[in-house]
Amino acid sequence: MIGRKRRDAGQAFPIYVVMVAGLLFLVFAFFAVGKAAALRNGAQGAADAAALAAAQQTREDYGAPFLASLPGNMLEQFLQGHRVTGCPAAQGLAAANQADVSEAGCRFTTVGYRDRITVGVEGRKPVDSSVIPGTKNKRAKATATAIVEFRCPTWRALDFNDDGVQDLYIFQCTGVGAVEIAPGSPPPWSEVSKSLYDVHLVDN
Repeated sequence: MIGRKRRDAGQAFPIYVVMVAGLLFLVFAFFAVGKAAALRNGAQGAADAAALAAAQQTREDYGAPFLASLPGNMLEQFLQGHRVTGCPAAQGLAAANQADVSEAGCRFTTVGYRDRITVGVEGRKPVDSSVIPGTKNKRAKATATAIVEFRCPTWRALDFNDDGVQDLYIFQCTGVGAVEIAPGSPPPWSEVSKSLYDVHLVDN
């Protein structure tokens, strides 16, 4: 009887080893999946921050050309011909969130009074799982899109002296109300930019 028990125990030992090895594999696999998900979430956060930074910097840079367009009655042309200048700011925010702007880069399109800025990023930390092949250099990627939108659908210009030069623009802005800008003595751009332009994330 004693010999039989020893033989049974000896036969069961390899099964235990396989079971323990399988459980360890599952543990490491779940860990790798969890790490990949965390890195993906981090990359998405970096992409969101980078896209918003690019949009906000672009809005700040509108100041001089926007105000310069008013005296010459070129406002309509300006609103449909922006230059997106905030891409360097996108890299700064991506780096602050452990990511870099990827090969997809910082892309923009302008439709009407809306500038759409899409930023792609790649996380700096790899998944690097010992149990999942191909993850040693696998890094999370994500994209996000922000828009800079002129939110004053109606405006009127007043020429007090009838000399053909507009003395005052009154914009009616959604969610804000009336915003007045006198081209001859314009207010600081920082005071009016957030009223004239809305910046927010949108679905890609």
